[in-house]
Amino acid sequence: MKIWIKYLIGVALGLACALILPFNTLQGTALLSFVAEIVIRIGRYALAPLLFFGGIMAVYRLHDEGILVKTSLWTLGVIIVSSLLLTALGFVSILAVHLPLIPITTEKVTEVSPIDITSLFRQIFPYSPFQALNEGSFLLPCFVFALIIGAGCCMEHSNLKPVLSLADALSELFFNIMTVITELLSVGIIAIMAYWTVQFREVIRTGVFNPLMIMLLVDFIILAGIIYPLITMAVCKNAKPYKVLYASIASFITAFFSADTNLTMPLNMRLGKEKLGIRQRTNGFSYPIFSIFARGGTSLVIIISFVVIWRSYSKLNIEFFDMMSISLTAFFLSFVLGNMPSGGTFIALMILCTMYGRGMETCYLLLKPVAAIIGSFACLFDTATSMFGTYIVAMNTKTIERHRI
Repeated sequence: MKIWIKYLIGVALGLACALILPFNTLQGTALLSFVAEIVIRIGRYALAPLLFFGGIMAVYRLHDEGILVKTSLWTLGVIIVSSLLLTALGFVSILAVHLPLIPITTEKVTEVSPIDITSLFRQIFPYSPFQALNEGSFLLPCFVFALIIGAGCCMEHSNLKPVLSLADALSELFFNIMTVITELLSVGIIAIMAYWTVQFREVIRTGVFNPLMIMLLVDFIILAGIIYPLITMAVCKNAKPYKVLYASIASFITAFFSADTNLTMPLNMRLGKEKLGIRQRTNGFSYPIFSIFARGGTSLVIIISFVVIWRSYSKLNIEFFDMMSISLTAFFLSFVLGNMPSGGTFIALMILCTMYGRGMETCYLLLKPVAAIIGSFACLFDTATSMFGTYIVAMNTKTIERHRI
């Protein structure tokens, strides 16, 4: 059975469980939350060692073929362009469509946790490199350590061959483990879907936030169904963009209902290799970088959310230069969310409101009931960027094998 069918069946069973079984009590919700958390923990379990050993071999093989610099430039270029594109899409769509106002509610002010850039750099380069392997959410320190070891292995020295053989074997081992985990996740998605349904069915039933969600859904269809395929065909010879879209169905399901980029990454890497034929050297190099830095979906979502909040609180129009400032701030915030694989979208919205000021410091509370849903859409956009972006990198570096889907 195809993996996306397994995930669809899991979603259907999770929805049925949420609607039929008595999970709407405090005890039932707590139980579902616990099971969903365990599923997410299992899904992330082998990710750090996979990134570490896979990153070592990816750098070595890319360098050995003389395409390390080219792969790096294509990866970083696609990340920047996609983030700008998503920021522009959010900018245009919210200016073109005026969503209904959201009724003002009374919510307690939540303390804003600022993003400390200096702290992020300290995490990337701890005093001991082995500390980088201990972090389960922020994967960049682990990946940077792998890149450094991979670069060291590029030196011509016969004594390094056992290191490469061990890293290659462990990379293959953890890829196989990750494959098994993604199969198990098709069952675990039942709990994730059930918890998602129980948590938000009342919010959806009220209809207050439905226009916002419809706009985000339409933007995603335009992006994944039209814009990204056109760009892929324009920059890649003999590209098959809708093959990428078809291969990404299971990733989209996981991304939307978990809103967790780290949970989605193993599935992306597996589908990239098995369905799209992306070789392991690009698979182990570009996917992690996209997952950590390509968060343009967050930029799009918080721009739209901020303008919806503004229009609900004020009858004044936002000046064009203010919109440009908001968009640029959202664009730059999207690059510093690597240590927040889930929940980063609402944190970024809080920071944007605080930075803008002018009475908007606490207005983010208006969207607090749908904080996780807007995070789901942001993760959905970012997953599409990761899948199409890595495919574009592989096509242009000729590190792709022709597979029948």
